[in-house]
Order: sequence, then C-alpha cells, then structure tokens
Amino acid sequence: MGMTRRAAVLAGMAATATATAVHAAPRAPRAVTTAGPVVGRRQDGINVFKGVRYGAPTRRFQPPEPPTPWRDAAPAFDYGAASPQRGDEPNQSEDCLFLNVWTPGLDAGRRPVMVYIHGGAYSSGSGSDPLYDGTRLAARGDVVVVTLNHRLNALGYAYLARLAPGSEDSGNVGQLDLILALRWVRDNIAAFGGDPDRVMVFGQSGGGAKIATLMAMPEAKGLFHRAATMSGQQVTASGPLNATARATAWLKALGLTPDRAHEAASLPLERLLEAQSVEDPILGYGGLYFGPVLDFRSLPRHPFYPDAAPQGLTIPMIIGNTREETLGFMGNDPRNVGLTWETLPARLSPGVMRIDITPEAVIAAYRRMHPDWSPDQVLIAATTAGRSWRGAVIEAEERARAGAPAWVYQLDFPGETASGRKGAFHTADIPLVFDNVNATGSRTNGPGAQAVSDQMSDAFIALARTGDPNHASLPRWEHYELPTRQTLLFDVEPRMANDPRGDERAFFSAIPYIQPGT
Repeated sequence: MGMTRRAAVLAGMAATATATAVHAAPRAPRAVTTAGPVVGRRQDGINVFKGVRYGAPTRRFQPPEPPTPWRDAAPAFDYGAASPQRGDEPNQSEDCLFLNVWTPGLDAGRRPVMVYIHGGAYSSGSGSDPLYDGTRLAARGDVVVVTLNHRLNALGYAYLARLAPGSEDSGNVGQLDLILALRWVRDNIAAFGGDPDRVMVFGQSGGGAKIATLMAMPEAKGLFHRAATMSGQQVTASGPLNATARATAWLKALGLTPDRAHEAASLPLERLLEAQSVEDPILGYGGLYFGPVLDFRSLPRHPFYPDAAPQGLTIPMIIGNTREETLGFMGNDPRNVGLTWETLPARLSPGVMRIDITPEAVIAAYRRMHPDWSPDQVLIAATTAGRSWRGAVIEAEERARAGAPAWVYQLDFPGETASGRKGAFHTADIPLVFDNVNATGSRTNGPGAQAVSDQMSDAFIALARTGDPNHASLPRWEHYELPTRQTLLFDVEPRMANDPRGDERAFFSAIPYIQPGT
C-alpha cells in the first residue's frame, strides 16, 4: 500500500530532524602531531586528549626515543599506562610514555601551557589521578593543561653506569623522559591551541623535586619558561658513589653480583620491583631510594648546591609548602596517637627527622619556643620544619642571594586527613591549585575551600600567562628576599607575612641539611 500524504510528511520531518541532529553533533576534536594525528573527545566544553604517545616503548635503563610515526588517527580517549610501581596504581606497563591534554580550543589561540608533573617521590604515581583532571583549570584560565607519565623507581633512576657498560644514562632516564615530553610540548602544543613560548611546569612533592632537577639539566634549557613547586624540593642529587652502592644492594637482592648487572635488563619486572624493598645502604632505613644522580652527563651539578643552578635563575618561580606538611605522613600512624613527653623522643628518631640531631635537643627547643604546645604538635611541627620545609627554605634563600627571588607561599587553610585530623598537610594544595576541591580524592573541601582554590588557581594561571602570579583577589605578593623572607599565607583571608615560623627556621638552620636520598 502506498504511503499516505500525512505519513510522507511525517517521515520527511523525521529525516530532516535526524539530519539536523547529525549535522549539529559536535565533531570529535582532532589534532595533528609530529608523529601523526590524534582524535580526542569533548568534555564539559573542553577538548580532552588522553593517552597521547610522546615516546616509543622504553628500553630498560636506556634514554627514551621519539615514537614511531603513524598515519591513521590514533584514539586519545583513555589514559595511557603508568610506570610500573609497587602499590595499587592501575594499568601499569614499561611502555608508559604517554601524556594528556585539556584545551579550550584547537584554534591558533596561543594559550599559556601548564604542564603538571606528578608526585609520589620518584617511585610511584601517574598523571591520571582524578585530582589532576585539567578540565576546570583549562576552562577557568583559558589555558592548555598537560599531565604525563614517565619512568619511576629503579626503572627510571637505577644508576648502573659504573657496573654495566652501555648504561651510562640509567641514573636519570626518568628525567630524560620528562625532557622528551617537554620537547613534545614545544613541537606540538600549538596544534592544541597552546603557546610553545609560554610553557609553565608545576608539580607537587616529587613533581616539584623533578622540576628543581630539570632546572639544572642543560638538555631542559628553554623547554619551559615558568615553574612552580609545591612541597617538593631537590637541593642535592644522589652522588654517583652512593647511587652505585644503592644499585649494588638492589642487584644483590636480585641475586646478581655487580659483574652481572647487565642481566637486570632481562629479569621479570616483578622481581625488579620487589628487590627495591631492601634497606637503603646509605640511609640505613626504609627501602632503596632511587632518584636523580649527579652523573656529570645529563645532570652536571646539584640543583641548589652550592647555590641555585644559573640555568634556572631566568625562570620566574613559585616555591610553596603546607604548614603541617608531615601530618599527611604521620597523622594517620597509630604509633603517634596519645603521645606524651616520655614517648615523643622515640618518634623523633633519625629515620624520622633525617638530620643529625638528638630528639632531646629538638624537644627542648620547641618547649622553649612554644611552651603551650602538646607533644603531638611538636612532632608535626618539628618534622615539617626540620625535614619537609627545609629544602624549600634553602631554595628560596639561594634564589634570593642570586638576585632571582621566587614568590613563596605557605598554605594555612586546613584539609582533613582520612582519620579526621585537620591541618594543612602534604598534598592539601593539589585540589586547590587545580580548582578540583570537589573531585574524587580531595580532602581539602568544605566551607572556604573554593575561595582559597580561586586564589591559588588564579595565581598559578597568572604565572603561566604573564610570569607574575599577582592577581586582584590577593594582597600584593612580594618576592622572597633576605632578610625579610616575605611569604604569602594562603587562607580564606590571604595575607603577607615576614619570616613565618622564623623561630623554627632559625633553629634548624644551624644543623646541616641532608637531602633525603643523598
């Protein structure tokens, strides 16, 4: 039976509506990199590319190489693999040189670029944590946000140069991965709407330490133009002899003598990771430390010893810390519950303080400086000031002495630990800077958190855009100079302070600082 006129009209209308809907559907964002085209997705008005390959599958203990070019558009819908590590990080593989891009547009906007380097010391983590999602930051500042993965632990930093011919760069291949990623940014970010001449690196904890190290690596020169470190410093690298001693201890745990070091390149991955748990022969506690090595090849000097590396002095820099830094490490430890003046000394052991001072001297100093504080307050304050904050002070002072001061901050706004304790603990500033206070995993939220996030994220965006973090909602953020030590205290009501916690800083300045791992 033939179609009635009404049915034909309705069918035509449906076809037109379908065609219109198809025509109106946003096209998947597509960009062409030097290796080949990639296609991403739109998410909340932002173009998102996840798992973009910036390096070829890695060869153990060898420098990274650019990827083999491809012709067909590669899907960039899911995060790439993380570096192998102990713990519960999902999707691990030695083929881990991937990055992620969030951009408001693929036009020729030449937006500032913010490249985040993840923490986890040099041993764990990835660029795919929900707290690092760049959607809100990219939209907020009209910037391009990049996160990335690179080789970690022994795979990225085991120094075999003195043991296995052909492994001369092995102690710093994790850093060389970062340099390759930054070269990718230089060569490709314009295709994602970014400005290769306005690249800012920022990172928390180990990410900040990696950035400090990059500032002393000649191969990184010119690849980034601003920097911000959050509770992450690298004053000195591991010396080559200490790094060799660590590699030797690791090989012994693998059942290898030094003359068989080359065999580590073919052992099962699980064995390489397990062997890292043996006691560190230099520190005398904990598992093996693997981090950047003073190899006089890619790293020819220490980052901030005996002074700030000249290469980094032209780079505008933020250096930050959190007021109760070690609450993030120690606040959930049951051994620290119910501390008394009698039990406190055991919790201030050398393995905790990491400097050569007796617990009794530390306790006496704090009881003199702050007679109203409890043993628990002294534990968190002393371990923060003597161990975690100390490297940030040294870096800021060395830049000030060199005439290239940094903008220094201290986060005072409290987060809440898993046990319910409140304080400005290690990692509390991450969701604030990313404007992700309500993201999965954020413990810095609740009343006032968004106001502080507005301050911090806008400051980081301003640094990326202009090289100066000052903006309208902050008091005038002055450079850190000696002897005033101007510091911005981030809180619901931000304020500038000269030499905050100066009594603690002065006390610990009399004790030689030992960079963890060196």
